[in-house]
Amino acid sequence: MEIPSGLEWLWWTLAALVVIAALLGLALFIFQRRKQVVTPPQIPAHIRAKQALDAALKLLAEPKPFVIAVSSVFRTYLEERFQFRAPERTTEEFLHELQATPLLDKKQKESLSDFLQRCDLVKFAKYEPTETELRDLHGAAYRLVEETEPRPESTANTTSEVEPQTNP
Repeated sequence: MEIPSGLEWLWWTLAALVVIAALLGLALFIFQRRKQVVTPPQIPAHIRAKQALDAALKLLAEPKPFVIAVSSVFRTYLEERFQFRAPERTTEEFLHELQATPLLDKKQKESLSDFLQRCDLVKFAKYEPTETELRDLHGAAYRLVEETEPRPESTANTTSEVEPQTNP
């Protein structure tokens, strides 16, 4: 007959502590590794829009695909920049919503309305614009992006007085 020694519980306890320590070490390792993963900064909406508008110039020889691309880029920009639901609405619905917002000034609203209506002529009325008209549409979209892009806070207003230096 085997007589149990009083150390058996000690071995089981030590084994359990080793397993717990290993699991904690693994969890800490995974947590530290996740912290080290650097997420690249998101490219601002106005920069992505300008890049996409530049890329759309490749379609200049095909008026309808070009206008669809430019219009889509600009509508997506408006949604990302101002949370307008531009891509999901008709031009009339969008322009009606636009009139109520203080985010754009009157001139920008008029320019945007003109831009969208000219795009609709090409997309839905089978209007065949000239290359000059297409470049003008592209320029209008680009200008609207530039006019509405966020501006960094000006540091020019924080001037401090500098004491005159004396030469020894």
